[in-house]
Parts: sequence; structure tokens; C-alpha cells
Amino acid sequence: MSLEGQVAVVTGGARGIGRAIALRCAREGADVALMDVNADLLAQTTQELRALGHRAEGWTVDVTKSAEVDAAVANVLDKLGRIDILVNNAGITRDGLLIRMEESQWERVLAINLTGAFLCTRAVAKRMLKQRRGRIVNIASVVGIMGNPGQANYAASKAGLIGMTKTVARELARRGVTCNAVAPGFINTEMTAALPEAARQRLLEAIPMGTLGEAQDVAEAVLFLVSDAARYITGHVLVVDGGLAM
Repeated sequence: MSLEGQVAVVTGGARGIGRAIALRCAREGADVALMDVNADLLAQTTQELRALGHRAEGWTVDVTKSAEVDAAVANVLDKLGRIDILVNNAGITRDGLLIRMEESQWERVLAINLTGAFLCTRAVAKRMLKQRRGRIVNIASVVGIMGNPGQANYAASKAGLIGMTKTVARELARRGVTCNAVAPGFINTEMTAALPEAARQRLLEAIPMGTLGEAQDVAEAVLFLVSDAARYITGHVLVVDGGLAM
């Protein structure tokens, strides 16, 4: 699953799952471009990537703003020469029960999680179509498949992302561009680490494998989908959840 000579763009790549994906791609030989809103963490992760011996660049980008996305993509092409892989990972949560959810909570989650992925995909797909080759992976969630109380906005954004994945896959397939999604379950992150012990225990009981996943588990799934090993797979949703959604 070598990515030697390829360029990968990872949004939300400064920390967590995005960082794990970026590092995994770099270890397989890819040059990596990161987009994130956190400038300090962005600089730190970019240095980690360079320490692996590959080219790496980072840009502070708000993925909800098309001008910033288009400018960043132009910068990637200028600095790194091509774009072979796009991983739409940038995302947030603003949880709350539906009847108490503010419109601003709904709109912000949809803007980053779904509109951001659309803007990045649109900008990068133009280049991939010209190359007649490309790999797009959207980081969805099992919540977009099965729902979750208190996350109507997040679930809607991730379900929308799955629908967009399948449509993009159909539109781009004849030009050698694949588009797939990875749907993580509950992963060891800052968010799950902050759960009260009782809530964490209930969560573990709902997962057949009895443990939370790691960011690396998601990164390995992404690596497969962007590699030549998955050349004949498109429009697929790969669930990485320890059996939670089955």
C-alpha cells in the first residue's frame, strides 16, 4: 500500500484522527498538506511530518469559506505539484437535545462537517479529473448511520456526508477517481476521555468488542482506501466501530 510519490491533503489534520491519518500516509511515502484552523498545532504536526523525511506543508484554513479553500488548494499545487489524495476529516460537535438546540448549533456543525467537505472536494476534484486519477475519503461516523440522542446536527451532517460520498463516487468514477467514506465508532479522543466513568462504562457495554477504537484504527482504514489495494472500490462506507452499528 505504498503512497510513494503521491501528495495527500488532510483537513483537520493538526490533531486527533486527522493527525494519525497524515502520519500514516507519510510513513507510506506520501508528501502531505494539512489544513486546519489551529495554527499552533498545525505547525507542530507539520514538523512531525517533515521529521519522517517527506515534504509537508500546513495552511490555516476555514473549510467553510470557499475562497480560503480554493487558495489553499492552489498553494498545495504550487508547493507540492499535484494532489492525489483528499481526506475530508475536519469536523466539530455542538451537542444538545433537538428541542433545545439553537439554530447556530445546527448551522455551524453542518457548515464545517458537510459544506466544508463539499468545498474541499469541489476544489480538488477539478485537478483529479485532469489527472484521471485520485482518491477521496470522507470521515463520516456511525452516528450518521444509526443516530444518537443529543446529536441531531452531527448525525445529519454525517449522514449527508455519506450521501455526498456516493454521489461523488458516481460522478467521478469514469475518470479514475474513487470516493469512499470511513465511519468511525467511538474512538479514544479528548472528547471520549472527558466522559464520566459511568457513561464510559455504558458505552463500552454497547460495543461488542468491549473497547474504544484508536485513531490509528481509522488511519489504517483510510490508508487502505487511498492505496492501489482499493482501486476497484468506490462509493463504499467502511465502518470502524468494534461492531457497534451492526
